[in-house]
Amino acid sequence: MISRRALIGLLPALFAPAAFAETHPSVSFMGRMGEEMLHAHRQGTVSAFMRVIQRYADVPAIAELSIGDYEIPSGETSRYHRGVAAFIARYMADQSRTYPVAKFEIGEATVDREKNVMVDSKIYMMGGQVYSVSWKLNWTGGSYKVEDARFLGFSMTNQERSLFTSFVAKHNGDVKLLIDRLNG
Repeated sequence: MISRRALIGLLPALFAPAAFAETHPSVSFMGRMGEEMLHAHRQGTVSAFMRVIQRYADVPAIAELSIGDYEIPSGETSRYHRGVAAFIARYMADQSRTYPVAKFEIGEATVDREKNVMVDSKIYMMGGQVYSVSWKLNWTGGSYKVEDARFLGFSMTNQERSLFTSFVAKHNGDVKLLIDRLNG
C-alpha cells in the first residue's frame, strides 16, 4: 500500500506538463550540434564549420537533393559530396561575419506523416534579432543527420538546388564543371 505522502509526491509526475515528458532523442542531437555550430561560428573558419558539417549533416542526402534531375558522372560521387560539404562550410563561414550569433535554443521535435523529424530552434543574434529555424533530420548510419534547415520561409536545400541546377543549365549540362567549382 502506498502512503499518503508518497502519493502526494507522485501527483506532480502524474499530471506533469509535456516539459516533464521524455524528450525526443533528436533534441539532444540538436543540442550537441548547436553547441558545436556555435563554437564554429565563433571561430568563423571554413575548417571549423567543415568539422560540424561532416559530423552532423547528411551530406549525401543534401547533395542528391541539390543536383535536381541532373546525374553525377560515374566515379565523381564522393568528390561531389566533398564539394557540397565545402560549399556549405564556405557559405556558413562567410555568413558568420555578417550575422553574429549570441546564443541558440532548441525547441520541440515533431514527426510528420512521412516520418521526417523536425526540430524547432531559435537563433538569437548579437544585434537583438531572433530567427526561428526548423531543422529536418534523417536517421542514417545509426544517428540523426541534418538534411535541411528552414528559416525566413526558405529551405537551404532548395536554395542550393536552385543555385546548382542553374549553374549546370548555364554550362550546357556540365555537372563535372559544377563539381570542379565546388571543390575549387
